[in-house]
Amino acid sequence: MASLATTRDVPVLVVSSAASSERRINPSWTISQLKAKLESVTGIPPSVQALTLRLPDCQQGTSISAENEDVTKLEAWSLSAYAEIHVASTDPASSTIIPPSSSIPKYEMPVETYSSLPDTVLAYKKSHRIGRFDPNASESKEKRAADLWGEIDAAEISVGARCILTPSTTRRGTVAYVGLIPELPGPGPWVGVKLDEPAGKNDGSVAGTRYFDCDPQYGVFVRPDRVEVGDWKELGLEEDDDDLDEL
Repeated sequence: MASLATTRDVPVLVVSSAASSERRINPSWTISQLKAKLESVTGIPPSVQALTLRLPDCQQGTSISAENEDVTKLEAWSLSAYAEIHVASTDPASSTIIPPSSSIPKYEMPVETYSSLPDTVLAYKKSHRIGRFDPNASESKEKRAADLWGEIDAAEISVGARCILTPSTTRRGTVAYVGLIPELPGPGPWVGVKLDEPAGKNDGSVAGTRYFDCDPQYGVFVRPDRVEVGDWKELGLEEDDDDLDEL
């Protein structure tokens, strides 16, 4: 889909009523850029596209949409390899652009043959024990969630606390949210931080759900191990006691 692949490109499956194919997308794209590229793949005009993201380890779909899709970037949805992006049309008339796949004669590979191929999404999920192929999925998710809550208690992370986002000491802000975010992948809690400077990725919302209020690019959601609570003043506001003694 992009003219040149970069190290940040993510392989995904684009699924529509007409076809499905593997494509590479870049999290730095805006929603509008993605929709423009998907038109040539699905035949659905960007203005009537409805996008749904389904991650490999999460059966629940998440809508890819925002109030301003010209500036909202895909990185807000934590894309992972071989996630599925389902593209539907909100305009029934657009179905005439490409006929439904059910009306097109096509080759259907036997399940046994597909299961035996080495370079498929199914093989990738099996080898990496993703989703239903992970024998300890439920147990490991519960342990991961418990560990994250333990990190929050140990680090004394709470709403209103001043903090920095490690490993940097310049990304400073205030904890604005602590809790679960169903729109983001993985179990357990996230920490929402309202940054002092526009060095974030959102406005305190994820996929249309608001968790705290801040200006665009001032909000960020991270795991607890990235948050260090302390008496972190805004940059430029620290006072040098030695200088004061010399006045």
